[in-house]
Amino acid sequence: MVQNAVKTQPPKRTAPAARPTTVSSPPPPPIDPGDLVASVAGVDKRFGSVLALARLTINVPRSKITVLLGPNGAGKTTAMRLVTGAMSPDSGSVSVFGADPSGPAGEHIRRRCGVVSAKPSLYDRLSGFDNLRYAAELYDLGRGPATDRRIGEAAGLFGIDHALDQRVGGYSTGMKTRLALARSVLHDPELLLLDEPTSGLDPESAVAVLAMVRDMTERGRTVLMCTHLLLEAEGLADEVVVIQDGTSLMWGDPDELARRYWPRPEIDLSVQRSDDLELLVGMPGVVDVARSANTARITVDDESTVGDVVRRLSAAGAMIRSVVPYRPSLEDLYFAIRTEHRIDDDPQGVGG
Repeated sequence: MVQNAVKTQPPKRTAPAARPTTVSSPPPPPIDPGDLVASVAGVDKRFGSVLALARLTINVPRSKITVLLGPNGAGKTTAMRLVTGAMSPDSGSVSVFGADPSGPAGEHIRRRCGVVSAKPSLYDRLSGFDNLRYAAELYDLGRGPATDRRIGEAAGLFGIDHALDQRVGGYSTGMKTRLALARSVLHDPELLLLDEPTSGLDPESAVAVLAMVRDMTERGRTVLMCTHLLLEAEGLADEVVVIQDGTSLMWGDPDELARRYWPRPEIDLSVQRSDDLELLVGMPGVVDVARSANTARITVDDESTVGDVVRRLSAAGAMIRSVVPYRPSLEDLYFAIRTEHRIDDDPQGVGG
C-alpha cells in the first residue's frame, strides 16, 4: 500500500482516536487451568441496585505479575476482594488454588496468600515488631528465635527493620506501607495480592519495592496487583487486565496486545530539513506518515522496509538526524483499548 500524501499533524504518543484495530474485544488465548493460580470467570456482583462487576474475567498465571488497570470505581478492589474470599460473586465463579475462596476451603486458601490493601490496618499502639509478631501467631508461626529472625528478615526486605521498636502510630504513611508489605510476606505466601503497594512511598522506595515484587515472582511466587500509575506497571506487568465499569475490556500479555493495535512497524524519523519529509510521498512500503516540523512517525508495511526508506532518503539528499523504532508503551496500549471501546479519557488518571 502506498501513501499518497504526507499528513501534517504531530505524531501522537498515545493511540489516535481513529487508529484501526485488527480485532475487537478478542477472547484470551487458551490457558491451561493448571497454569493458573487464580481465575475470575464471568462474575457479576451487585451492591444493592449498583452493578459493581459485570461478566468480569481475570486470569492469574503462575509465577507472573498480573496488573489490573482501570479508572476510579472500575471495580479493581472489588475484584481483589473476590479473590481473597472476603466476598462471593452473585454469578460466575472464582477459583484460587483450584477452590472457591469464599467456600469451605477459604481459610486454607487465605493462609497461602499475602495481602496488602490500599489502606492497611495496623495496630498503632503496638510497635512494628509486635505488629509482625502478632501476624506471625495468626499464621501459626509461633514465637521464639526462629520467628524473630523471620520477622527481622521480612522487615529488612522492605527497609523497615530500623524502626521495629517504635510505635506504629508514629510511623509515616510510607513506613506503614513498608510494614504492611513485610507482614504480607512473613509467612512466605504463594500468592501476593497488592492494592496500590507503593502508595505513600518516595520514588526511590517505590522502585525498590517493585524490584522486590519482581524478585518474588522469580522465586516462584505469583502476584495480582492494582496500581493507578501506568508508568509503575510498565515493564513490571506480565499480564494486564483493563477494567471499566466492572467489565474486563481486554486482557493478556502487554506485548501481544500491542501487536494487535500496532500490527505494522512504526519509526520516528528526524531530518535536518523539513522539506525532506516530502520525499516520503509515494515511497514504496510507506503506509502512513504523521508529520510534525522536522520529525515524522512513519508506518511501514514490514520491518525490512525501514532500511529501504532510510537508503532512499539518503540517496535523494536528505540529511537524517535519527531513526528510532517506535515501541508502544503500556500507557499507549491502555488508551488504545479505551479508545476502541469509545471511552472518554479519565482526567483523574487510572486509579481506584
